[in-house]
Amino acid sequence: MATKTHKCIIIGSGPAGYTAAIYAARANMNPILFTGPEPGGQLTTTTEVENFPGYPNGITGPEMMEEFRQQAERFGTEVRYEIISKVDFNTGENYHKLWTESGEELQAYTVIISTGASAKYLGLESEQRLMNKGVSACAVCDGFFFRGKEVAVVGGGDTAAEEATYLAKLCPKVHMLVRRDELRASSIMQQRVFNTENIIVHWNTEAEEILGEESVNGVRVVNNKTGEKTVLPVEGFFVAIGHKPNTDIFKGFLDMDETGYLITKPGTTHTNIPGVFASGDAQDKVYRQAVTAAGTGCMAALDAERYLVEAGIE
Repeated sequence: MATKTHKCIIIGSGPAGYTAAIYAARANMNPILFTGPEPGGQLTTTTEVENFPGYPNGITGPEMMEEFRQQAERFGTEVRYEIISKVDFNTGENYHKLWTESGEELQAYTVIISTGASAKYLGLESEQRLMNKGVSACAVCDGFFFRGKEVAVVGGGDTAAEEATYLAKLCPKVHMLVRRDELRASSIMQQRVFNTENIIVHWNTEAEEILGEESVNGVRVVNNKTGEKTVLPVEGFFVAIGHKPNTDIFKGFLDMDETGYLITKPGTTHTNIPGVFASGDAQDKVYRQAVTAAGTGCMAALDAERYLVEAGIE
């Protein structure tokens, strides 16, 4: 029996994937969405979402993703709680091959990638225990909750510099914990940090333990040169040591930058392979917000629909 070729397969189930599914389903593309290892994506680890339009009273991340899923299914999306573990985007045909973790082979004329990115963490037990109780990996998402409070930011690159300067507008004191004796951030971002009076940079400093039971009430740091330990009285702890895009299975097929973010043609979601589109945090290392991910998910579905029309695929 010949293998059925699907019009659209979506890999990933965050705001980008579900939005792509809503648009693709409404366009009669009969999409199949594979949730991946973390159904709902990074938002499922976020307790309160207050900056997504349409939720004036806020909503939890898991609740929002559940509503996205229901909306996608309402229009006919088939949601499968499985992982795509392998792809072949060089079949020589007008379709692409994908394999699930259980070994099932599928074919699709279009593939929308929305596998997202994962925040890098320090690996501390206290970091995981106090996640969403004062520990965060996104100042833009969660900084609002720490207005008027003292906070710490870990990292020395552009992400950390951006997070620290953002938080400095909301918080009386921002402690920036830098492992080395210099910042890795670009010159302009370094100047912003040094020109912001309420950012205190702690050089050669690493977090040893985040303190608190139900919420963060301090962080014990150690100077990696002198061994001296200090407790900083912070109520927020922001990890800003970067993100890793979940794009490893596409290596060798799709163009990506040195850190693994997929490269799309400007103003579109087109990758270097016809019929393969990238959306959300897998290709966006600048904004990384739920609302921008949803926007690129919409773009990917529209790009995929136009591709099918131009290819004469009914």
